[in-house]
Formats: sequence, structure tokens, C-alpha cells
Amino acid sequence: MTDNVIHVYCMPGMAASPAIFEYIKLPKESFELHFLEWSIPVKGISFDDYAKNMCSKIQHENVVLLGVSLGGLLVQEMSKYLGVRKVIIVSSVKTRYELPKRMMFARYTSVHKLLPTGLVNNVELLAKYAFGESVTRRLSLYEKYLSVRDKSYIDWCINELVNWKQEEPYEKLVHIQGEKDTVFPITNISNCLHVPNGTHTMIIHRAKWFNENLPTIILE
Repeated sequence: MTDNVIHVYCMPGMAASPAIFEYIKLPKESFELHFLEWSIPVKGISFDDYAKNMCSKIQHENVVLLGVSLGGLLVQEMSKYLGVRKVIIVSSVKTRYELPKRMMFARYTSVHKLLPTGLVNNVELLAKYAFGESVTRRLSLYEKYLSVRDKSYIDWCINELVNWKQEEPYEKLVHIQGEKDTVFPITNISNCLHVPNGTHTMIIHRAKWFNENLPTIILE
């Protein structure tokens, strides 16, 4: 790879593995994809400190950070400590004000702490948390994509999500949102690129759209 290659670091969403990016293919002469993974957070660690630790995995300068869902929140936090070319978030939110009302409600009532996260080995339930959809007919598919099944990790993720404090969008940010996202409904989101018929899992199911549009989005 030459120095002219743009390095794109991809962060999956809650509980998901880098396998969600398996269909993303960018021209190799211009881009190189790198895949980040979730680790089980140390007890009591803040989202900010977790992001700082994740920055140690970035091995290049002036990179593009691409994050999906909760991974979108994480790459925004990481960008505060890195010199980045661009931040791209997919199926995510860019401020706490874009969180849906049920998550805002959870912030003030802590009702999220009552969720049955001890059932994380139930793939169907975990998919409901992570992807916002019922996957009864595709359980084997989602078993591949949902690799982190630790209760303390899921509890931490949900808590950090509903208590995220971001007030203003990051200036180098591009937000891509599906018109049929049920986890973060597009009606609550401003200044984003709309993907027709895109759901919360569109990084998998609408990969063709991303392959056609990401090169231009990155280079703009």
C-alpha cells in the first residue's frame, strides 16, 4: 500500500463483530479497511476512557473513522483524541438530543437497568437489543454477527448510550441514516444522508449502497 491510501477504521455496533462489514468493498488502490472490535470494559470505566483506550488501536494518521450504531458514538469520542480526516456514523446519532424518547426516558428513570440483560445468550433477544428487529428466521445469520455476549458489557453499553452527553455534532462528521431505522428513527435526526428502505442493519443488507457512495463521501 502506498502513502496515498486512505485508511478507514470500522467500528461495529453494540455486541456486534467486524463481520457486519464483510460486504463493504472499497477500491483497494485508494482505501484500506481496518476493523476494530469491542472488548469487555473494565468495571467502572467511562465511555470517554474506553474511547481513549480504543485510540491505541489506530496505527495510521489522518484516518477515517466509521462507526455503526453505538460504534458511531464511540468513534465520535475517539475523534476528540485523534487527528482524523473524517468521521462517518451509520445507523447512529450525533448528539444526545437525537436519542429516541424512550432512551431519554430511561436516562431520567434508570428503567434501562431493569432490562433482562442476563439473557444475552438468547440470540433473538440480543438481536432485538442490538439491531432493533426480530430475527427469528435468520438466527444463524445473526449468531455470526453478534459475538459479544457478556452481561456486564451489555449493561455498560446500554447505560453509556442512554447517558451520552454529546451536545454538538462533530464538525468533520457525516451521518448516514436509514429511513426505516427503528432503533434511532430518522424523524428525530437532522442533517443526515437518507438511505431509502435502510434499516438499522443496512450496513449488512444495503452494502451495495455503501460501496457505491462511500468513496465519494470520504473524498468530499
